[in-house]
Amino acid sequence: MNSDHVEAVVFDLDGVITDTAHYHYLAWGKIAEELDIPFDPSVNENLKGVSRQESLRVILDHGGKEDKFSKSEMEKLASQKNEYYKEMIQELTPEDVLPGIMELITEIKNENIPLGVASASKNAPTVLRALEMDHLFEYCADASRMKRSKPDPEIFLTVCEALEARPEHSIGIEDARVGIEAIKKAGMYAVGVGKNLEEADLTWESTEHLSWTSIKNSFLTKNSMARRG
Repeated sequence: MNSDHVEAVVFDLDGVITDTAHYHYLAWGKIAEELDIPFDPSVNENLKGVSRQESLRVILDHGGKEDKFSKSEMEKLASQKNEYYKEMIQELTPEDVLPGIMELITEIKNENIPLGVASASKNAPTVLRALEMDHLFEYCADASRMKRSKPDPEIFLTVCEALEARPEHSIGIEDARVGIEAIKKAGMYAVGVGKNLEEADLTWESTEHLSWTSIKNSFLTKNSMARRG
């Protein structure tokens, strides 16, 4: 078996390529403060991997104000949060790429395996440009066109299709439980980065320890066993 059996590798963005979680936290914190809703890291933890509108619903529900706003008012609140966030991410530079990621991407690119990004963030292209990494990915999903958010597999299936890769021959890398669930539902091999990601096929505590050789070998072994089974 050779590496050609890996047809694509699809990355989540926040928490995998870079960590903009702090900016999301600060931006949502400003919105929560304006709405007089208490907001802390425990609430923010429930926002990982979900869409902007769904994140707003979580915050409003936490504050007991889920029925206080119309659809248009909620859209305005979500847009305002995004404006706060976009101002903050202007500070991003290539130095904000997480440890080990450039090395991992270089190894994958050396094997001519196409790369994609499946992020719930509608600002993913902006972030990739700020990190000077947009040229490394053949496709970045447009989150605004997705009808369903993670844990639905739609975004990962969309990226695989764009890369002309079969999901069962592709690898997804995520740091959130909903993301891992989405990868598995897509029929892909799931690599988890972080804690409490038991559903992943392979997990690493942090990006700096990611090993392409280990990921690839584990993926190929699982596929080989599945065919024999």
